[in-house]
Amino acid sequence: MSPDLSLRLTEIFHSLQGEARTVGRPTVFIRLTGCPLRCNYCDTAYAFEGGKQHSLDEILAQVAEHAAEYVTVTGGEPLAQPSVIQLMEGLCDAGYQVSLETGGAMPIGEVDERVSIVLDLKTPASGECDRNLLANIPLLRRKDQVKFVICNRSDYEWSKAQLQMYDLGSRVDDVLFSPSYEELEPAQLAQWVLEDRLKVRMQLQLHKQIWGDKKGV
Repeated sequence: MSPDLSLRLTEIFHSLQGEARTVGRPTVFIRLTGCPLRCNYCDTAYAFEGGKQHSLDEILAQVAEHAAEYVTVTGGEPLAQPSVIQLMEGLCDAGYQVSLETGGAMPIGEVDERVSIVLDLKTPASGECDRNLLANIPLLRRKDQVKFVICNRSDYEWSKAQLQMYDLGSRVDDVLFSPSYEELEPAQLAQWVLEDRLKVRMQLQLHKQIWGDKKGV
């Protein structure tokens, strides 16, 4: 890869995927530094600044050390650094199953078609709902996923409305409803989903259940 391309990273670590379709799978996480959003429930604020610059070749070499099949590119907001497009292409070329966790405020049109995009549509209680780039929705494919982090009943009703308005259940294989950690009881969200017979996948954050809310897991 081009020696001129680099990215600012907060961390690279090997853990179990805690969310989305590959939950429980051993995965290498590449956490990029920086984010244009400031969600009220953010659990990775430590990635807003700092970090260290790495060449793409250095990143690929560090990923290879863990001998994992799955790689997740996350942040912060990965798409805020343009060179992440070339990084994901390199990861796919190397044979990894690659997913991208994006906050939905940046365009996804240039993301390699081999990458599974996890698009987090920001709910009203996040404080960043008006930053959702709705032009991304028509670009989603079956292999992609849409995620809603739900803080309260109003968030739930808003998320349900987006599900119906954009026919997300027909657009992607998985629509993820996740209760905001320590803000909404999982049993309450489960009850609403079942009462309304929603065709979504409810998820909890497995890594927090195992290790708690901390870095590097």
